[in-house]
Amino acid sequence: MAHGDATPAIHVARWAQLDARTAYGILRLRAAVFVVEQRCAYLDADGRDLEPGARHLWMNVEDEVACYLRLLRQTDGAAKIGRVATDPRHRGRGYAAALMRHAIELAGRPIVLKAQAQLRDWYARFGFSVCGEPWTEDGIPHVPMRID
Repeated sequence: MAHGDATPAIHVARWAQLDARTAYGILRLRAAVFVVEQRCAYLDADGRDLEPGARHLWMNVEDEVACYLRLLRQTDGAAKIGRVATDPRHRGRGYAAALMRHAIELAGRPIVLKAQAQLRDWYARFGFSVCGEPWTEDGIPHVPMRID
């Protein structure tokens, strides 16, 4: 798909359903954004990708993963959105917003997430509100957010 075209298709799958190229693209994007760009040394492959209830949502542009998020189920039954990442080359096109809307439709209620504080207003556009005290993780301020 060329730049400027309509929003790419949203893909949803469990980890076991991913082909090797897509799985690699997802892990590469997450590492590029969270580990390299944001300079946070942490183990991204936390085991939660493999959980039976985990769903992975992504968009491809020109056969590469351009935008991604992970939808999990917490032990209390709440859905959790996380690992929201967009390749810097594809930011500002509404891809992450489209993934968020789709994830919210799939998730049911309640939905929780840990927002980087500078993105609080962006998540609020989707109905999330701050539901607790801020904290700093890997040098980045965060706030808990929730939709009931």
